[in-house]
Amino acid sequence: MARVRKTVTIRDVAEDAGVSLQTVSRVVNGGPNVRPQLRDKVRASIDRLGYVPSLAAQRMSGSRSYIILAINDRERTLADWRARLGTDWVDQMLLGGILTCSQHGYRMMVELVDTHSDHVERELGAALSALQPDGVILTPPHSENRLITQLLAERNIPFARIGSNAPGPGIPLTMGDESAAHLATARLIELGHRRIAMIAGPPQYSLSGWRIDGWKRAMDEAGLPHDGLLEVGDFGYASGTRAARALLDRHADLTAIIGSSDQMTLAALEVARDRGLAVPHDLSLISFDNTPIVRFSQPPLTAVDQPIAETVSRAVEQLIARGPDGDDDAVIEVAAGLVERSSTAPPPVEAPAQAHAHAPSRA
Repeated sequence: MARVRKTVTIRDVAEDAGVSLQTVSRVVNGGPNVRPQLRDKVRASIDRLGYVPSLAAQRMSGSRSYIILAINDRERTLADWRARLGTDWVDQMLLGGILTCSQHGYRMMVELVDTHSDHVERELGAALSALQPDGVILTPPHSENRLITQLLAERNIPFARIGSNAPGPGIPLTMGDESAAHLATARLIELGHRRIAMIAGPPQYSLSGWRIDGWKRAMDEAGLPHDGLLEVGDFGYASGTRAARALLDRHADLTAIIGSSDQMTLAALEVARDRGLAVPHDLSLISFDNTPIVRFSQPPLTAVDQPIAETVSRAVEQLIARGPDGDDDAVIEVAAGLVERSSTAPPPVEAPAQAHAHAPSRA
C-alpha cells in the first residue's frame, strides 16, 4: 500500500525552527520585526521541509492576496489560439510574469476580458471580487480603456498599463515602439533604401502611432519623402495582404516595407512572391513582434523583437514594490531590439518597376 505524503504545515516549520507560528508567518510574508538570525533559521526549516505556503494561509496573515492579475483581450487572444497562428504574446507574458511573481512569493493569473463597454465592468468586476488581486497588469487595448482604468482606480487596486504613456492613474510601461520603428527604418536607409513604406496597426492602439512617428522621423532625418507610403491594417494577415497590394500598386519603385506585425509582414511576403518579386533582392521586409513563425518563413524575416517578457516582469516588480500609493508619473520604457535575418538586403541597382507593373497578381 502506497504511503500518503504528509502535507507540511506552518506548524511543522515553527516546531522545526523552534519559533512561534507568528514568527514563521512574518518571515513567509516578508513582515517586519524579525531578527536576521531568526529569519535565516525559519528559511532553513522551510527549505529543509519543503514547505509551500498556500494562498489561503497567506491571505489569513494580512490584507494581501499574493495574486497579480493580468488582463488580456478576449476576442483577439481566442482568435489567435483557435487559428493556431504561432503568436506568442501570452506565452511571453506568462514567462515574464510567472517567474517574477514566484521570486516574490506571488502567483500570476490571467483573465480574458472583452473590450466591449457593456461587458467590461461586469466581467472585470467579477474577477476582481473573486480574486482580490494585489495588482493588475493591463495589456493593449485594455491599458487605454478608461472604463477599466477608472474601475481599478476606484477600487484602489494598483495597476500597470503596458503600451500606454497617457497621463492618469496606473504605472505606464512601453516597449520603445517609436525608437524601434526608427531603428528599423534607419537600418533600411543604411542599406541604401530610399522608398520605404509602412503597414501600420489600427489607430486604437497608441503603439501604432508611435511606430508611424519613428518611421517618419527616420525618413525626415534622411531627407526622404514618406507621403503615400503608409497603409493601415489591423495586425491580421488579410489586412496585410490588402495593404501590401495597395502600396505596390501605387509605388512601382518601392524597395522596402516595414510591417507592424508578423502576420501583416508575412502577408506582404506572399504578395511579393505572387508578383514575381524576390525577397530581399527586389523587396526588403522588416516585421514587428518576432514571434516564432518568422524564423521559418522563406526567407526568415528580419524583425523588431518586442521585449514582452521583460516588460511584464518589470510591471510585476513595480506593482509589488509600489503598492496602491506609488508614484505613477514616470513612464518605464523597455527597449526593443532588431533581429536581422534574410529578408533585408541592399536595394536592386534599379527598382523593379517593370516587375511591379506587369507581373500577374492573384486575387
